[in-house]
Amino acid sequence: MNKKIIIGSRGSKLALIYAQNAKDRIIENTNLGDEDIIIKEITTKGDLIQNVRLSELGGKGLFSTNIEKELQEKKIDIGVHALKDMPAIETDGLRTDTFLKRNDPREILITKDKKKLKELKANAIIGTSSYRREFQIKKIRTDLIFKLIRGNVDTRIKKLNDGLYDAIILSYAGIKSLTIKNKTIEVFSTEEIIPSAGQGIIALQCRNNDDEIISVLKKINHNETFIRAHVERNILKVLEGDCETAVGAHSIIEGDKITVEAELFSLDGSKRFYEKKTGKVEDFGQIGREVGQILKTKSNNSYKR
Repeated sequence: MNKKIIIGSRGSKLALIYAQNAKDRIIENTNLGDEDIIIKEITTKGDLIQNVRLSELGGKGLFSTNIEKELQEKKIDIGVHALKDMPAIETDGLRTDTFLKRNDPREILITKDKKKLKELKANAIIGTSSYRREFQIKKIRTDLIFKLIRGNVDTRIKKLNDGLYDAIILSYAGIKSLTIKNKTIEVFSTEEIIPSAGQGIIALQCRNNDDEIISVLKKINHNETFIRAHVERNILKVLEGDCETAVGAHSIIEGDKITVEAELFSLDGSKRFYEKKTGKVEDFGQIGREVGQILKTKSNNSYKR
């Protein structure tokens, strides 16, 4: 490379940890050094507006649009994203085909009074910004109250400690990366609560025609995560999934087999459609599309009755 590589990232503590991870992987796998790679903080619309659901503001693109704009304008060379926050359909002129090794995809519950989900009092207030998480928890406890919470992990925990909520739901990957300790955590298995598609995966994005950067990114791509990312995202593509669509999707690879399970909720959360499928790893792209199509058919048929 005859110029410095600029990595664009959201400015939150967690996002910058992910950007540094990407930088470290590049240094480990190329002849580039620390001085050759710069991390640039980018403020996104999702960071600026904290008091409404993302779906009411236009969906997942709020966390990725500004980063993508800087890529398109060649102000940065690589965009770092939490894959679960990216729209399912790729932006023209850009490619998202490199993924770091997946972090823990599970969900956790943090409570102020050291109680598990089933021990919370009736009408306890749960903080989440995700319809998916709300609907999933309601299947376990119908007597809880859900209240919007936004902001980074530290902000959400402070709101919990301030007594605004009895519990909050977060992704385990974020808590692990921030090494937050001394918090009561209930970790849900992916069978109990199916995560968001791509949860725990860091995606690296670049321009379609930037051959130098593409060759760098190929050296740090984690192949198993690449497969799992695509199979889960293909479900969303069929469902046209975004923040206003409550979808959970998770995959596991064992040997030459991949198993995918996914669920789709109706807009009010009253109906749940579920599908699980196992096939050959080499057919991962098709399997994701098939699961998405089955869920779409099930939900469409439900509303025709």
